[in-house]
Amino acid sequence: PKLQTVRGRMEHAGTRANGASVFVDYAHTPDALATACRALRPHVLGRLIVVFGAGGDRDPGKRQLMGEAVKRNADVAFVTDDNPRTEDPELVRRAILAAIPEATEVADRAEAILRGVDALGPGDVLLIAGKGHETGQTVGDTVYPFDDVEQASVAIAALDGGLA
Repeated sequence: PKLQTVRGRMEHAGTRANGASVFVDYAHTPDALATACRALRPHVLGRLIVVFGAGGDRDPGKRQLMGEAVKRNADVAFVTDDNPRTEDPELVRRAILAAIPEATEVADRAEAILRGVDALGPGDVLLIAGKGHETGQTVGDTVYPFDDVEQASVAIAALDGGLA
């Protein structure tokens, strides 16, 4: 029997033609980000790349801590939007970037995922963190359809010519 994983919890979202893997996880706190990175690290032969952000209208104190967790546990980071809600998403990203200035800021989450997937070399692993099983991105009072696993598959197919 095959083990069925929980959607959005260390979910394997695809593999690049070069063998690099993409995972999606709901990690959206400093501890959860650190734990997710540490869980993947033994399976990473190259670099651990993380795409993540922090929710708007939520605890602003954890944003810098999230940046610190990724800085300590990953090799490359892309900071993006994750349910900005009614808060200015640039201010949310700026708070994270204060702790991890070497990260690449990409406001549009789909573009950040594409850039994360594009950065993957052989032996690398990409962790797309924060939304997990969620199927929407909340901007203002509107929820727009958005699925990290689906976006990862689209990015892999676009970059590898349909081999998702």
